[in-house]
Amino acid sequence: MAEKKKTKTNTVEAVTELVEPIVQEMGLQLWDVRFLKEGAQWYLRIFIDKDSGVTIDDCENVTRAVDEPLDALDPIEQNYILEVSSPGIERELIRPEHFDAFLGAKVMLRLIRPDETGERDMKGTLISHEKDTVTIAVSGQEKVINKKDTVYIKLDDFELT
Repeated sequence: MAEKKKTKTNTVEAVTELVEPIVQEMGLQLWDVRFLKEGAQWYLRIFIDKDSGVTIDDCENVTRAVDEPLDALDPIEQNYILEVSSPGIERELIRPEHFDAFLGAKVMLRLIRPDETGERDMKGTLISHEKDTVTIAVSGQEKVINKKDTVYIKLDDFELT
């Protein structure tokens, strides 16, 4: 009996692996990949970035460059809509390199459940991050927050560094 070759089951990982070198060749950074169902429709969202800001031409060029390789790899069984865009001014910080790049920046975060003060939303300065936590300065006090307890951590006041 022939051994079945192990296939990658995580769509986001497969797409990231495929598109990251393409995006980098174009002088861009891959910020994030998301595969989400909204209503009855599935969306594959690829977020790109560059120091001088992403243009509509960048988005169109990446869409054209990844369309054929995505069809060839065929990592997604269902029909989906491909969207390529900038992560935006209030970009969500997800990867360690995102947190590294914006140490000292103003951030906003939303907790899944209110903290001991009853608050779910916080704004502060990103002081540091570890694998599972972020430390932000809020009103002169440092707060250590578990990433898993947040809905999101986003830039509050976009500053190019």
